[in-house]
Amino acid sequence: MNITVNRADEANVVVGGTIENSVIEANIETLAKQAGKELKVDGFRKGKVPAHVVKAMHGEKLQQDAEGDALRALIDAGVKEAGINPADILGEPSFKKYEKGESGIEVEVEISTRPTFDLEGYMDVVPAFEKPTAEDEAVDAKLQEIAQQQAPFEKIEADRAVEDGDMTLIDFEGFIDGVAFEGGKAEKFNLKVGSNQFIPGFEPQLIGMVAGEQKSIMVTFPEEYQSADLAGKEAEFKVTLHEIQEKVTPAIDDELAKKLLQGEEDATLETLKAKVSEQIVSEKTAKVYNDELKPKLIEALVEKFTFALPNNIVEQEIDAKVNAKAQEMSEEEIASYKENPEKVDTLRAEVKEDAINSVKATFIVDALAKKEEIAVDDQEVSQAIYYEAMMSGQDPQQVIKYYQDNNLLPAVKMGMIEDKLFGKMLGLDK
Repeated sequence: MNITVNRADEANVVVGGTIENSVIEANIETLAKQAGKELKVDGFRKGKVPAHVVKAMHGEKLQQDAEGDALRALIDAGVKEAGINPADILGEPSFKKYEKGESGIEVEVEISTRPTFDLEGYMDVVPAFEKPTAEDEAVDAKLQEIAQQQAPFEKIEADRAVEDGDMTLIDFEGFIDGVAFEGGKAEKFNLKVGSNQFIPGFEPQLIGMVAGEQKSIMVTFPEEYQSADLAGKEAEFKVTLHEIQEKVTPAIDDELAKKLLQGEEDATLETLKAKVSEQIVSEKTAKVYNDELKPKLIEALVEKFTFALPNNIVEQEIDAKVNAKAQEMSEEEIASYKENPEKVDTLRAEVKEDAINSVKATFIVDALAKKEEIAVDDQEVSQAIYYEAMMSGQDPQQVIKYYQDNNLLPAVKMGMIEDKLFGKMLGLDK
């Protein structure tokens, strides 16, 4: 088996050669003899089925397996001759040629390997920035916001009418054409005016009512209302207002701090202010990092380092970007691409540079993370997904399962490693 090895660049090697028919025939013979020891065939003892019988029964399968074994042997020999460490091979080899001729099979495969490059000077590209601070005014405003969130609704003692934003305590019963309808009645019901919880037009008519007052409110159910019996119909609601409630903002003092920081001993207003200040700085820093620092740092790292990339990984990234664009296309647009291969080639060319930069950035981050000893374990990934799911009101277990089923966990881990690395490089972890 004659083998040629051509190194396209530091990350890609093309292995070529001819798999002679004699090699394939020898492989078929070997495979047939091995199978004959396992097969059960009527008229023959188990383990004594002749090779020619096996060939007659499974000739096509034996041919495929024999060619596969020969191809693997050719690739293994090429890898050895090229001095490639098998652990550095990325993905599957891609075929450049596989042509069957009279004397054998002409083969060319491209093998892609993990790129290597010098990381010297990587800190030189870290962008300068001024770390955000929390001004006293911002802290005070945040404390006021927190106090408002903690404010309970309490019955007002003042003799005044309902205003927008008040909480009301009401009885109501709805009628259509003078007949009460099912589900249209409640007693001692809390309704915040302006919450848009009720049918459009209902809440504004509560404004101006005083405690103890009874009133008829006329509204029209929306045409798209969930109950077909009520949709589009005019209704009368007889309403009794029992009391008006308004938010009573608690004092911003040590007592509020103790309530909010229950896990801390001897919490004071100054402790709360310090926590709020940290939160403001953290939020500002996260915004600056995501909007400015991270994109600048990635761009600078990609520009600084020059090295060959594994072609198969770049092609995979191009595929991913094309598929992402296809998700945004209409059926007509997708059909036009299927009918016109040149359009697909044009689209692939359009996304190629982004794909190259994305792959390059991934290898740079991976190398720098190893150098800086940055790691993220599976438990950290699960905890991060769990927290995000909780914050967005989703079922954490279902979200984690979705990530697992769609093989998204590696991407999440890579993103977390990237953020840890960049945070260290930028000094945000101090």
